Amino acid sequence: MNFIVNGVRAILFGFHKQVFVLHPKVLTLVLLDLPGLLFFSTYTLLVLFWAEIYHQARSLPTDKLRIVYILVNGGIYFLQVCIWVYLWIHDNSVVEFIGKIFVAVVSIIAALGFLLYGGRLFFMLRRFPIESKGRRKKLNEVGSVTAICFTCFLIRCFVVLLSAFDSDASLDVLDHPVLNLIYYMLVEILPSALVLYILRKLPPKRISAQYHPIR
Repeated sequence: MNFIVNGVRAILFGFHKQVFVLHPKVLTLVLLDLPGLLFFSTYTLLVLFWAEIYHQARSLPTDKLRIVYILVNGGIYFLQVCIWVYLWIHDNSVVEFIGKIFVAVVSIIAALGFLLYGGRLFFMLRRFPIESKGRRKKLNEVGSVTAICFTCFLIRCFVVLLSAFDSDASLDVLDHPVLNLIYYMLVEILPSALVLYILRKLPPKRISAQYHPIR
């Protein structure tokens, strides 16, 4: 998923001028917003993974977590497609504004998801009675990834909200290719590279029996 997101974004940078002269205008919005939605789905998968670990460690039910993930992502894609279809039929500045607010809300949902389950898992590991090198490593991994992902989604939320209320602040315009690159470097490319580096060692295959309740 990371490869797809960064690959699509790289193609958009390569054809920067052509993207902004597409007709109808909604095609430009689709190309600019779709990688962000894929980025959201990719990193909320990590939130789902952490939520499952936390719930199993606390002897809480996990069967509904994946359903919630699918419903949240499905609902977000459905609403976004509805906005795109409406803009295709009626190019309306009010709906375009709503679309930007929607992207900001999606970003803050992701940020809060990382804060909630990243924070819970971090403090659960800190309270774990056994001191070991592996425990310290997992603490650093969870803490670092939570901070990186929370920050990048928060920046995206702030910038999208700013561009929604001030058209001059929008980075997704033909005249700002360098600012566009810096923005997506901060909110997508750099976070992806850092997270992949921090989590470069794949976790072992999970067996539910190995999780024990933490009192």
